[in-house]
Amino acid sequence: MDDARAAAESVFRRESGRIIASLIRISGSFDRAEEAMQEAFASALAAWAAGGLPENPAAWIMAAAHRKLIDAARREQTRRERIDAVRYEMETFRAPPEPELETNAMHFPDDRLRLIFTCCHPALNTEAQVALTLRTLGGLTTPEIAKAFLVPEATLAQRLVRAKRKIQEARIPYETPPAHRLPERTAAVRAVIYLIFNEGYAAAAGCELVRSDLCDEAIRLGRLLCELQVEGGLQPARGFSLAPAGGTEVPRGLKSALQAESIALLALMLLQHSRRNARVVNGQLITLEDQDRSRWDQAAISEGLELTEAGLRLGPVGPYQLQAAIAALHARAATPAETDWPQIAALYGKLLQLNPSPVVALNQAVAVAMTGAIQDGLREIEKLGQDRALESYYLFHAARADLLWRLGRNAEAAEAYGRASELAANRIEREFLERRRSAVSLRSQ
Repeated sequence: MDDARAAAESVFRRESGRIIASLIRISGSFDRAEEAMQEAFASALAAWAAGGLPENPAAWIMAAAHRKLIDAARREQTRRERIDAVRYEMETFRAPPEPELETNAMHFPDDRLRLIFTCCHPALNTEAQVALTLRTLGGLTTPEIAKAFLVPEATLAQRLVRAKRKIQEARIPYETPPAHRLPERTAAVRAVIYLIFNEGYAAAAGCELVRSDLCDEAIRLGRLLCELQVEGGLQPARGFSLAPAGGTEVPRGLKSALQAESIALLALMLLQHSRRNARVVNGQLITLEDQDRSRWDQAAISEGLELTEAGLRLGPVGPYQLQAAIAALHARAATPAETDWPQIAALYGKLLQLNPSPVVALNQAVAVAMTGAIQDGLREIEKLGQDRALESYYLFHAARADLLWRLGRNAEAAEAYGRASELAANRIEREFLERRRSAVSLRSQ
C-alpha cells in the first residue's frame, strides 16, 4: 500500500495539471473533472496495492478518470452527446479497455495552455486567479493553498466555488485567446505566477520569510508556461504557428515578445530563489550585502543567467527581461563590492520608463545610492515620500533608514527603522528591523 500511495502521489504532483486540463475539456466542468480525477486516484490506490504498479501510472489514471466521467454522465442522465463525446475521446486517444491494463504512453492532448488562460481570465479577480491556478495546474489541495496565503480554509473553498461559478455563468471560453488578446492575457498569466512566487520569496505575514514550496511551485508553473508556449506555437524558432478559433496566426514578432518575457520571468525566479539558503540563517534575515554567497545555488544561477540571455535575444525588452537582467548582475557578483551598481541603476531607469511605479522609483533610488552617491539616492527617496504614496510601505522606510544610517544620521535612522518595523507584517523581517533600530539607537547616544 505504501508503494501504491507513493506512486499515486508522485503521479498527482507531476501529471494532475495535464490530466485535469483534459478532463475539463471533455466534461465541460471543473467540478466533474476534479471528482472524476479524485475517484480515479482512489481506485488506483486499491488496484495498485493489489496488483502492482502499471507500466504507465498516469495513463492508467487518465483511463480510469474517463470511465468515471461516463459513469457520472449515466447517473446524471446527461445528454447522449456528452457520453458519446467522452467515448470518442477514449477511442481517439486509445485508452486501455480496462483501467487495470497498462499502456505505453499517455495518448491524450495537452490542454494546459487553454486551462491556464481560463484560470487567469480577466473576469476573475486576482485572488480567484491565484487560487484556481494553484488548485488545477499546481495540484495543490484547498488546505495547502489556504495555509500558504494565510486565509481560512472555508474562505479559500468559497473563493474556488465562486471562481468556478463565474466561469460557468459568464460562459468564459475554455480556449487559448485570439491573437489580439494574447499580450494582455499572457501578461495576466505571468503576473499570477509571479505573485505566487513573491508570496513564497517574501511571505507577506506569518513566522516564515521564505516559503520554498510556493517558490518551487511558481517556478514549475513558469517552466510550464514556457513549454506550453513552445508546444502551442508561440516559439518562432521551432516553426510552430498558433491560430486560435476566431483569430489569425500570431505575428512572428509578437510570438518572440511573448516568449521572451515568459523566459525572462522563469530566469528572474530562478535567480532570486538561488539565494534562498543564504537569506535566512538560524531564523534571522540576512541582507543581500551580508549573505554568504557560497550558499547560493550555482546550478539555478547558471540556468537563470542562460535564460536571461536567451530572453534578451528573443524580442523587445520588457519588464521581466529588465528585472532578470538586474538579478543577473547581482548573481554574477562574487562579492558585494563587485556588484555593478551603475548598470543596475540604469536598468531600473529603463524599467521605470516601462512601469512608472513608486516602488520601481524607490529601487532605482537605492541603486543610485549604492553607486556611492548616497546623498543623491536619499534625495530621490525623500522626494518619493512627499506625496505619501509609499507611506504605508515598510520597505520605503527601511530603505530610507539604511541610507540615513550610512550617512551617520543615526537618530533619524532609528526613527525610520522603527516606522518600518511597525508596518512589517512578517515576524522575521520585523525582528531584523528591530535589531537594526536598536543598533543605530545605541550609536546615536
